[in-house]
Amino acid sequence: MAGDQPTAFIVSPGEVKLSGNLARAQLVVTRADAAGQIGERSEDLTYGAAFQSSDLNVVVIDSRGQLLAKGNGAAKVTVTVGDVTKDVAVTVEKIEPVAKVGYVEQVSPILNKSGCSMGACHAAQYGQGGFKLSVFSSEVDQDREAIVRDRAQRRLSFVEPGESLFLKKPTMQVPHGGGKRLAANSVDYEVLKAWISSGAPGPDAKAPEVTKVSVFPAKRLGGVGLKQQLRVDATYSDGTTRDVTAWAKYDSMDDGMLTVNADGLVTVTGQGQASVMVRFEGQAEISLYVIPYREGIELTGWTNNNFMDELASVKFKELGIDPSPLCDDATFIRRAFLDAIGQVPTVEETTAFIADTDPAKRTKLIDRLLGLTGDPQLDIYNDAYSAWWTLKWSDLLRNTSGRAEQGMWAMHNWLRTAFRENWGYDRIVRELVTAKGSVFSNGPANYYGVNNNPTEATEATVQLFLGVRMECAKCHHHPFEKYGQGDYYGFAAFFARVSNKGSEEFGAFGGESVVIVRNTGEVSHPKTGKVLKPTPLEAESVDHPLDRRIALADWMTSKQNGMFARSIVNRYMAYLLGRGLVDPVDDMRSTNPPTNPPLMDALAKHFAESGFNLKQLMRTIMTSRLYQLDSQPIATNASDRRFYAYYRVKRLSAESLLDAIDRVAGTQTKFKNLPLGTKAIELPDAQYPDYFLNVFAKPKRASVCECERSPDENLAQALHTLNGDVLAEKLGNATGRIATLLAAKSADGKSKPHEEIVRELYLAALCRQPSDAELAASQKFLEQAGSPKECYEDLLWALINSKQFLFVR
Repeated sequence: MAGDQPTAFIVSPGEVKLSGNLARAQLVVTRADAAGQIGERSEDLTYGAAFQSSDLNVVVIDSRGQLLAKGNGAAKVTVTVGDVTKDVAVTVEKIEPVAKVGYVEQVSPILNKSGCSMGACHAAQYGQGGFKLSVFSSEVDQDREAIVRDRAQRRLSFVEPGESLFLKKPTMQVPHGGGKRLAANSVDYEVLKAWISSGAPGPDAKAPEVTKVSVFPAKRLGGVGLKQQLRVDATYSDGTTRDVTAWAKYDSMDDGMLTVNADGLVTVTGQGQASVMVRFEGQAEISLYVIPYREGIELTGWTNNNFMDELASVKFKELGIDPSPLCDDATFIRRAFLDAIGQVPTVEETTAFIADTDPAKRTKLIDRLLGLTGDPQLDIYNDAYSAWWTLKWSDLLRNTSGRAEQGMWAMHNWLRTAFRENWGYDRIVRELVTAKGSVFSNGPANYYGVNNNPTEATEATVQLFLGVRMECAKCHHHPFEKYGQGDYYGFAAFFARVSNKGSEEFGAFGGESVVIVRNTGEVSHPKTGKVLKPTPLEAESVDHPLDRRIALADWMTSKQNGMFARSIVNRYMAYLLGRGLVDPVDDMRSTNPPTNPPLMDALAKHFAESGFNLKQLMRTIMTSRLYQLDSQPIATNASDRRFYAYYRVKRLSAESLLDAIDRVAGTQTKFKNLPLGTKAIELPDAQYPDYFLNVFAKPKRASVCECERSPDENLAQALHTLNGDVLAEKLGNATGRIATLLAAKSADGKSKPHEEIVRELYLAALCRQPSDAELAASQKFLEQAGSPKECYEDLLWALINSKQFLFVR
């Protein structure tokens, strides 16, 4: 309260309409500013306000601002804060002598909120105590039958509803393994009792469905200790709305930062950014909380390289975190090479870059790596670029020789061409989604060799190209998203007519498969049996007279389809900056929002306007100041894990690591059936029997999930670099870097000086010069070693085993 000043406040909603027995609503009282407005920093006064109903026979209200309908009529609720009062008009209607309680509208939400329909309780595979419910009440008819008719109807007593086991167990009037879930005589208890009293009616097939939920407030800024009462409205398919605050389920998405109770009261306990997920009847939404580490900061020394930096700086200021300084040139060149083309620079490239005094040298290097200079003399990395990104997409598209080696090569070569020629991402996806013909001659057709039925094609397509995980919706409504079985199988209808047939063009045992599109084929809803029209996510059904997938590709790759651009932008942010704006990168949903929504939207718009140009997307990210920050946190951003205040270090991939060791050691790895000189990033298949690659988590290409390539370190990897034969053999190779350096003579015919050799080893391995202390230590090392060869092998072994080498920094 503000001393003697009257407290201006706003009550939400300004008027209330309650319909039906036991209808409920939530009032939220918010401090207003001098202009009578409320914003993201406005204080919640609900729990400090006093409430009084003018007619307790019409509506009652408790100290938390929760309204409960009692009888038909009109009344007003007076809200008092300090010396200021406001009246809220309340209308109550449709109160019946015998309460009408809807199973879907009221009973099912209580089962969800109390935890009864969770996988750890009665929704477990075999239920609990002989009582089985569906997960998240996804099968309401089945659940109602289990309650009413299972076990000889012993769970309900229609004569004496209060004696029903269905009520006595969750209130612990009789022993219950799940503990107390309801308070006797609570409103939820009375709702369930009224439902039993009215004969426990089942779901009404004609009742409107919930189409969305809205949460007030959507966003709050404040400090530790902030409290906020939420209010939740559900919108139904008939256009009506209903306050469902009391029935919704609330979950904190970061227990270390905030908590939320069953009534929707949020309490902030830590700093940062987190959200509360709100769920009701298959729909979900969030309320976001931003709690700055410091207030009113200025970003000293910060300059924007492009729009990404401008939007990131807004978030830094909002959170009160300072970004780290820029990385040095040695760090940058190694980072840029590894991120753009998957390999480390040569000593000559590193030396020239560090010596270059051009202020624009970083941007020029990025343009050369991406082949964007337009000068053939400078655009020399295109093959490396295409190999690196072909490797990444071969993993995601699960391109292996497990089905047919010729098909694997066809897909590999198609991807190499696409990235070498910088095809638009929309073209790449369109050719994959609409592919048909021989898997041996048309690379994209192999997409349907892997995803060879409508459900597999659906799950792969939405996860890869839209960033949505749909597996849950195959069997029940997605617990944290808006998608249900209708959405899943409506999307699957696009692939219902796609089929594979054999071919003997390459002989009876050639293994060729041909992807064809038939004239017939439909997908039906597994519950209703209704044939579903091909329908994109969150859109109207579309079709095409020749191939439904053409209509799908048109919708997917449209510049108006934000899902498409945001999905790939998010992946590339993760590839280049170590974490996507949404994490995991392929789990983009309303309840897992971007850490910086304006940045996500701006990047997606920029990408679409570029013609879905992947190289331009990379250039935008890599030329940003964000990308060029140092990887070392500072005191004022050490808590940041999600907002790019410093560069997030990444472990080298198995292939990049092996190639880096080869480049540093001056050796080549020979892969079976491939010519000497083939790099690990150029391998077309996942099936090569290379122990090093397996230990360092080269994926088997069994999943479309990025998670198949694990970034985590393990003991086997440490032992392999410390004691493994591969590294020892490469360091001691008779034609390798160390042998060459020892055999080389300077202009006066003498052996290369020790310092010169050490400097080259540091430049080769870490892309930097050794410090004076490191040079001095190496001199002592040489004096103590059995021979110069032993000294330099041990030194290079130590450099390769350092985190500076094993990680992109």
